[in-house]
Amino acid sequence: MTTPSLPFPVYDADNHFYEPEDALFRHLPKKWHKDFRFVEVDGRKRLAIKGQISDYIPNPTFERVAAPGTHVKYYKAENPEGLTMREMTGKPIAPPESWRTGNERLAVLDGHNVHAALMFPTLFSVIEKWMSYDHEFLHDALHALNQWTSEEWGFARENRLFGVPVVSLADMDRALAETDWLIKQGARTICIRPSPVPGYRGGRSMGLKDFDPFWARIEEAKIFVSIHASNSDYDHLIEMWTGGAEWLPFESDPFVNCLRIIERAISDTIAAIICGGVFDRFPGVRVVSVENGAKWVIPLIEQLKHVYGQMPQKFMNDPVDQFHRNIFVTPFVEDDFGQLKEHMQVNRILFGSDYPHPEGTEHPLDFLHELTNYSMAETEMVMSSNLKGLLEGVRN
Repeated sequence: MTTPSLPFPVYDADNHFYEPEDALFRHLPKKWHKDFRFVEVDGRKRLAIKGQISDYIPNPTFERVAAPGTHVKYYKAENPEGLTMREMTGKPIAPPESWRTGNERLAVLDGHNVHAALMFPTLFSVIEKWMSYDHEFLHDALHALNQWTSEEWGFARENRLFGVPVVSLADMDRALAETDWLIKQGARTICIRPSPVPGYRGGRSMGLKDFDPFWARIEEAKIFVSIHASNSDYDHLIEMWTGGAEWLPFESDPFVNCLRIIERAISDTIAAIICGGVFDRFPGVRVVSVENGAKWVIPLIEQLKHVYGQMPQKFMNDPVDQFHRNIFVTPFVEDDFGQLKEHMQVNRILFGSDYPHPEGTEHPLDFLHELTNYSMAETEMVMSSNLKGLLEGVRN
């Protein structure tokens, strides 16, 4: 396949790496090694956290993974044969070194005609959910992962590879210390989970003033917050309806798909931030929704408009205006880009390929096929200037 050449540098808001086992153990305090480990079950390695085995990621060591693009037809609802995701995957492949550590990834970007990309971890999606009952363990594990990411990927390698660190707000003292360290290390964005902040007495909205010191640091440093799809607490909705078993995202179930927990989690999280007044107190904060798709955008805008009409006295500013100013969205390849453009400003839509995950396109610039009704100027915003501006601290 010939990779398209574009008259502007491409910025990809959603690339991934597959962590080796060393990613957490290199810096994880030894007192936690017995609580976070890989164990062999029926001849296969599984992740055990505090003695509980999680199957959320079926192969947590990533010795074999699905090839990029193999699940796209499933997510586009182009599966007339009724193939399972496993059948669509075909033969798994061994991830090359460029999917593991940053040394060879720049050459991959060059081959894809991508100038720069945000690099998200993969394994992080199970950490906060499974460690939220022990905040010391949780924050130590995330710091260990962030240290490894800094060493192996860098937070702004050659201003092209932007490793994305992950922060939990569960313990604010630890969260602020981690954020301060990350800013000093040169991080351009910080990832949080689309879920209530976990607490020993229940979850809380990150829009509460208790969390203002975090948002203040984000605004002052002119970095942005990425909210990437994760194993949020919304899998409890599935457990409520299916007998309490762990949600397995790679197993097909029509009813589970109808529950739309990814869209619910991100929609509620964005609503919590807006309705909590974060953008009133910190108008320079920018939040990017990553790998949550865009099907939730129009319903949330309509709901914010309705709620504002019901109780305008509860808002300092129009929440819909704040959505359009402060929120950026990376649509899924299967989303309706024409419809999205009718409801969102194009300067708030970002290209995210999800490479090399199987849900994304086989080649990152295959994404261009979804932008056929976008002008070249609009395409440049989506594929380049919107993310470039965020990384450079532009706050238009």
